[in-house]
Amino acid sequence: MINETFWLIIGFGGQALFSLRFIVQWWQSERVGRSVIPIEFWYFSIAGALTLLVYAIYRADPVFIVGQSTGFFIYIRNLYLIKHPKSISSDPVL
Repeated sequence: MINETFWLIIGFGGQALFSLRFIVQWWQSERVGRSVIPIEFWYFSIAGALTLLVYAIYRADPVFIVGQSTGFFIYIRNLYLIKHPKSISSDPVL
């Protein structure tokens, strides 16, 4: 049986990966002088969400499981849309 320290390392590691996405986004935005979301943001989001999902499953926390699994699929979808853009004449304004 895996000990509690191992699972705490998994949980904190997932949180660190998830937090790194904000640091990467901030750094890139400062570099270009405007708000941007670099592709690395989505990779850190996926890695963090997946790691935290594994931790949440171990903890058997249904709220945490639903939150991380939902986010995980959204991050995957964003990467798909980046790698397979539709042909459109102009970007929508948000």
